[in-house]
Amino acid sequence: MANHSPTERANLAVVRAVYDEVLEPLDSAMVDRYFRPDYIQHSPMAETGADGLKRFLDWAKSTAPDAHHEVKRVFADGDYVVAHVHVVITPGTLGNVAIDIFRIEDGLVAEHWDATQEITGQSANKNGVF
Repeated sequence: MANHSPTERANLAVVRAVYDEVLEPLDSAMVDRYFRPDYIQHSPMAETGADGLKRFLDWAKSTAPDAHHEVKRVFADGDYVVAHVHVVITPGTLGNVAIDIFRIEDGLVAEHWDATQEITGQSANKNGVF
């Protein structure tokens, strides 16, 4: 992280805390601490706004309480933080690889995009998805 600006280091810390305190435990009560109320959601799985994220997390926790996120790497570029994540919704399955993009504004998540791909265990190469 030595090559990151102070703002980028702070943004990386926000995103790591989001995974540790919000997404991994699926804790909707922590949303207000890390997300702007007018947070813009681009994922088709959740409504826009902090309240939409809270409803999504509550649904996810009731549907898949044992889901797990393992952040493999994070990158910062100004106000944007990108995370490469292993998401296992159902323990014992291979799960999905996800790329999350967060835009941070004034120390809070202001916007989110994601792209996911199921891990099938089959590949034309031996490099793996992580």
